Amino acid sequence: MAEGNSTALERALRERHAVRKFLDKPIAEEERAALQEMVDEINGGTILNVALATDEPTAFRKSLLAYGMFKNVRNYIALAGPATTEAELLTGYHGERLVLKAQELGLNSCWVALTFSRKHSRIQLADNEIIHCVIALGHGETQGVQHKSKEAERICPEYAAMPDWFRRGVNTALLAPTAMNEQKFHFSLTGGNKVKAFSDPCKYANVDLG
Repeated sequence: MAEGNSTALERALRERHAVRKFLDKPIAEEERAALQEMVDEINGGTILNVALATDEPTAFRKSLLAYGMFKNVRNYIALAGPATTEAELLTGYHGERLVLKAQELGLNSCWVALTFSRKHSRIQLADNEIIHCVIALGHGETQGVQHKSKEAERICPEYAAMPDWFRRGVNTALLAPTAMNEQKFHFSLTGGNKVKAFSDPCKYANVDLG
């Protein structure tokens, strides 16, 4: 990765926070095109079915759960696929890639698991597919706030004795969003340089691991 790209990615990791209230301002065409390019790449190379919807308020307006929690959500990314562990892991991984791309483009976002209407979302599902998560997008009223993270030793008791590259990875993982901000994942190092990641049981454990 080029130095400029690495710096942009690291900045996006630090600056991205969950935002649920958005300005009534459309996503620019160049921003939409950049996100769609990544969506097309994911759809062409994985088992996921990902759809970018812009200027489409129905999925959130039709959800009673979203009332009062979200505002002006007119843009979102729906991540669907088979009801399998692999699809859940891929949802977490590629969904976060899209979140960070949005942040680099100057957009705000929020992972959404329940507070939207699947029936009214703009995505065509195959018979064996379900929507795993949705990402709300737009220009936020604010930039959000950083939630308190766990101490690194709580997700890796051997953290202090680990090599620098491993500690950097743990610190980066602690910046990532997880269901209910519970951060139930753990890391260990085996065989010298093989990282093992696992999670305490929870509903979105595989998405969080991804």
